[in-house]
Amino acid sequence: MRPTEVGAQRSTHMGTAVDAAIDVLIIEDNLYEVDLTRHALKDHLLSERIKAIHDGAEALDFIFCRGDYASRDPRQQPKLILLDLHLPRVGGLEILRQIRADPKTEDIPVVILTQSKEDGNVIEGYKLGANSFLVKRHDFDEFMKAVDALGIYWLVMNRPPVKGEVQRVGAA
Repeated sequence: MRPTEVGAQRSTHMGTAVDAAIDVLIIEDNLYEVDLTRHALKDHLLSERIKAIHDGAEALDFIFCRGDYASRDPRQQPKLILLDLHLPRVGGLEILRQIRADPKTEDIPVVILTQSKEDGNVIEGYKLGANSFLVKRHDFDEFMKAVDALGIYWLVMNRPPVKGEVQRVGAA
């Protein structure tokens, strides 16, 4: 068994008509890091409110309610997306580009959580509208603290805009 498979669960979604609301969408192909991230968020969320997807194309299908996720309610978007950059089929920056290009998803907070320290990825991530860019810590305790802090900020402290609130303020 590879280390990335220890304790992690693969998605078995088969396009059910009723899906539970998802607070955090983790888009990450390393199953071990998904498991660690879920564990770090456990104090803030029930595990069934966290969804992990391991492939960029599947992530886009989930977010935009197509393919196996066509029956998913598009109004039930995650409160936070944790996005790796290096993914199979569709990379993280392209996923971010598509999220920000659609009015139905443009306000979802997206935190890039990646191994990449390349300045070009940081610059491009922010240009495309990432809310934050974190380089994954190799130290277990540091990684857990960083993800816990993310959970506290984005899920407990942050106040997202209410749909239509931004337009009303601009029109005033």
